[in-house]
Amino acid sequence: MTFPERFSNLPEYAFPRLRTLLDAHAPGGDVVHMTIGEPRHPMPDFIGDVLAQNLGLFAKYPDNFGTPDLLGAIATWIKTRFGVTVDSATQVMALNGTREGLMNACIALSPERKNGKTPVVLIPNPFYQVYAVAAVTVGAEPVYVPATRETGFLPDYAGLPADVLDRTTIAYICSPSNPQGAVATRAYYQDLIALAEKHDFKIFADECYSEIYRFDPPVGALEVANEMGADPERVAIFHSLSKRSNLPGLRSGFVASGPENIKQIKQLRAYSGAPLPQAIQAVSARVWADEAHVVASRQLYAEKLDMADVVFSGIAGAQSPEAGFFLWLPVEDGEQAALKLWTETGVRVVPGGYWARDVNGENPGKNYIRVALVAPKAETQRGLTMIRDCLYG
Repeated sequence: MTFPERFSNLPEYAFPRLRTLLDAHAPGGDVVHMTIGEPRHPMPDFIGDVLAQNLGLFAKYPDNFGTPDLLGAIATWIKTRFGVTVDSATQVMALNGTREGLMNACIALSPERKNGKTPVVLIPNPFYQVYAVAAVTVGAEPVYVPATRETGFLPDYAGLPADVLDRTTIAYICSPSNPQGAVATRAYYQDLIALAEKHDFKIFADECYSEIYRFDPPVGALEVANEMGADPERVAIFHSLSKRSNLPGLRSGFVASGPENIKQIKQLRAYSGAPLPQAIQAVSARVWADEAHVVASRQLYAEKLDMADVVFSGIAGAQSPEAGFFLWLPVEDGEQAALKLWTETGVRVVPGGYWARDVNGENPGKNYIRVALVAPKAETQRGLTMIRDCLYG
């Protein structure tokens, strides 16, 4: 797409595009949904009790930025998980779902001009689509940087021209990445933070899948920035209870960064944001304080990823990821593969190109499909087997 992008010329979002592609055809069997990343593992069993105890709070306006209990629970979790001490009152803000934060932080922190020129927002390609809308909203030029097998499925921002980096205000990075499941190493983050320091831009680290991993816990951007002694305003991290705790309907997450960044994000929230209802904040505080349900859910995902390794054994490029719960499977053409699956088996997946942008006539997602491993194991096994037999048999 040619800059400038505007709301009027954004491509249709992935799931409406998928419905247009598939729904004109009858499914070839019982439908197996492997599209949306909506966790279907059990949510924590204490949710109902905590919510019931706090129902009366729905009669009150909520704390705009997060209750002390919630912010304290988040700060404790950050310390436990990443070894970084943050001040809960000045370095953390609760979010009404992480997507809200990923957009509004860009509005709050990306200036209208940089070095007298139009600002740039760097976006991995493929990517979570809110990054692009955030760039459009602030009038920045979105620069889509390929995250392909050749780059380890993470963007090579250091390879961009200096004049682009000098105009950059925000660089989005997703680790573990959606859709590929790639994990940024400590060295990757060190290089990215050094690049941001050199060219004076901020890093927005979308870490919503950080608690779904098979082996070692993924390193965090704030963790590495702290080890490097980087400017605390250099990095903002975004986390969610949707994936970690199987609570996508709770719409609860947080952003953590330096005090000045959080001050600016809070100012935007005060004018136009939507805080979490007070009862939801009480539930969220309890959830951030519990790890047992996270460990159990992680084990289920690991079992499904192991299952995928067996199903796709011997198929080139079909290895399951280090983290997250998506498979990024190579095919000749993503749309054709998704349509073939639907009409011959009833399995529903998303063409990889729907998560990416065409750049210079190339779409880095075109030759992939994204498969969500969120269903129970038996259903997942059935879906994966049909994908293999239909597309690779």
